[in-house]
Amino acid sequence: MPRSRRSTKRPYGAEHVELDLDRATGGRTAQSAPDGEWVVQKVRGSDREFRCPGCDQLVTPGTPHVVAWRSDGLFGEALDDRRHWHSSCWQARGRRGPTRR
Repeated sequence: MPRSRRSTKRPYGAEHVELDLDRATGGRTAQSAPDGEWVVQKVRGSDREFRCPGCDQLVTPGTPHVVAWRSDGLFGEALDDRRHWHSSCWQARGRRGPTRR
């Protein structure tokens, strides 16, 4: 009878490593706010520039920011409406008037 080998993935008796939810979800979170249901993803930076709908200023390449889109849209058009926000503008959007699209 052949001997079974132990898995080499985690040594026997080693501590279990907790799942990093941020890494497993790609940094995406679901947020509920008075302006709707949103999927928000943290981005470390991009090689492109984007116009922030919160302040109408540029999110320059390499700047950490968030990408947000409505999760309550129909037929996936919400993904076409993704917007890149400065993190502080995203957090302050409830204190401002309506944003441009």
